Amino acid sequence: MSRVAIVDYGTGNLRSVSQAVHAVAGTADVLVTGDARAIAAADRVIFPGQGAMGDCMRHLEKSGLRTVVEEALRTKPVLAICIGMQMLFEKSDENNCPGLGLYSGKVIRFPEAAQESADGTRLKVPQMGWNTIIRRQQHPLWEGIKDGAWFYFVHSYFVAPVDDSLTAATTSYGLPFVCAVARDNVFATQFHPEKSASDGLRLFANFVNWNPD
Repeated sequence: MSRVAIVDYGTGNLRSVSQAVHAVAGTADVLVTGDARAIAAADRVIFPGQGAMGDCMRHLEKSGLRTVVEEALRTKPVLAICIGMQMLFEKSDENNCPGLGLYSGKVIRFPEAAQESADGTRLKVPQMGWNTIIRRQQHPLWEGIKDGAWFYFVHSYFVAPVDDSLTAATTSYGLPFVCAVARDNVFATQFHPEKSASDGLRLFANFVNWNPD
């Protein structure tokens, strides 16, 4: 039986993520846990985050789970969500906060000068609501999800990878930005699959069944 660990380090929309994964997991064992041994024993890991990246990094360090999360990022399928995605990069412009440094690049705030829609309406920050995504690479987690599908976002910052080949999808909110990255055993989204109706559930189902080469 496949085991899915949702990392509980004191932040993240854990209940909604757990409910969504349980809905599509079939016979998989799904556990919300702050136990490093349980995370290490899992076959795949979901790494959520919510709020400010600095707070999430502090919670991760305080929980003692940074080492086991970094090991999972090296060795098993990982789905990172929202701030979990941002934490994969080197640093955030928010208080110059360092991240895990898995990928080169930084996390930047929506620039005020770019926050204007096509009709001239000012766009609010944070972005809160539905937006369409454009896939930039083929990936098993996109199976059954159409290009241009709608996903739910809540954020003021977004990632700017140094390596464009990391980009799995983009969207636009005043300006185009990267909303999903993927490489090897890691897939990460700025949007919240757990709040994204049927396409979000499909992405979780694809993750539960994903076996990277």
